[in-house]
Amino acid sequence: MATEKVFYATGRRKTSTARVFMKPGKGTLIINGLKADEYLKRMQSKMVILQPFETVSQMGKFDIDVTVVGGGENGQAGAIRLGIARALTAFDPTFRPPLKKIGYLTRDPREVERKKYGKAGARRRYQYSKR
Repeated sequence: MATEKVFYATGRRKTSTARVFMKPGKGTLIINGLKADEYLKRMQSKMVILQPFETVSQMGKFDIDVTVVGGGENGQAGAIRLGIARALTAFDPTFRPPLKKIGYLTRDPREVERKKYGKAGARRRYQYSKR
């Protein structure tokens, strides 16, 4: 029995890291052992992770297994989207220009700024009192 090729890619966003394993199939999407609808609570997150497939008209043609750690739901969804977009370009390099044009192959570099000593937050100062 011939083994089918699995395409692997990593996506990151904020503090989340997603490992995406993609192979041709019926369109199942498993995230950390759960179906995507069970794992992601917000509809917006579900839409975000499917955007690369809509861009290249490949909806429902791949089985995807994702392992994602760190961050919240929004960061995880962004990491999964980047991983899926990278896996699609590994599958077919002609998908790269449309995905790149929309910005799905760009790693979002924004991170939370650390809290500094002498301040209430990253930049916020403690309240000033004259007396």
